[in-house]
Amino acid sequence: MDNSAPRSGCSMFALLVGTSQVLGLASVVVTGVWMGHYNGGFAWDGSEQEFNMHPLCMVLGMVFLQGDAVLVYRVFRKEASKNVKILHGVIHLLALIISVVGMVAVFDFHRAAKYSDMYSLHSWCGMATLVLFSLQWVMGLLFFLFPGASSWLRATYLPVHVFCGLVLLAMAVGTSLLGITEKLLFGIMSTYSSFPPEGVLANMLGVLLVCFGLLLAYLITRDQYKRPPNPEEEALAVHFKTLSEEGSPTSSD
Repeated sequence: MDNSAPRSGCSMFALLVGTSQVLGLASVVVTGVWMGHYNGGFAWDGSEQEFNMHPLCMVLGMVFLQGDAVLVYRVFRKEASKNVKILHGVIHLLALIISVVGMVAVFDFHRAAKYSDMYSLHSWCGMATLVLFSLQWVMGLLFFLFPGASSWLRATYLPVHVFCGLVLLAMAVGTSLLGITEKLLFGIMSTYSSFPPEGVLANMLGVLLVCFGLLLAYLITRDQYKRPPNPEEEALAVHFKTLSEEGSPTSSD
């Protein structure tokens, strides 16, 4: 009887994680169907089919994989910290590579079609998200995977890193919603208000992305799902508390 509550909590956590993966994968699949069925498929030749690589890569990289990279600290909260860090960094790197491919695709298409670049709010938010995501990955690599960073530097940067991860996920989802609306207005503006199948499908994609982001935010911010601190993380917490209370790092000697 005493173990019923922990088992119930684990079951709920597994259900929520599973639901998040269904939502994330569904977002990628719906994006592929939208671009493949309604917009002519995919290619790498400067045509509109090359542009179709852009939304697919950005949803896969900036939203789904970025979300999963953050989620590994909850799913593998009993695994060795170093292994989880490496997995976190590798998934983020994969997300970055896929997103860069998606960004190159849209610029290549614009160049071939002689369209202007970086004029819309979607493009501004998208570029800002990608640049900040790249900076976040490099900073995380330097502070948490490469040796040399002192404990007080890690302790100072850790809450910033966590906060920025959540902000970037929100920015990625928000930018995707802007992109969905922009694509629909460019493609089916004259019929959008009459609920065409393409418009309904794209709107469903937006709902899936929002639900995925909200569910991940819930899983990441709930104390009961957080990773139990190991000795290294407890030391970082002590250092950060010292910094917060005294305003200056203490010596580890």
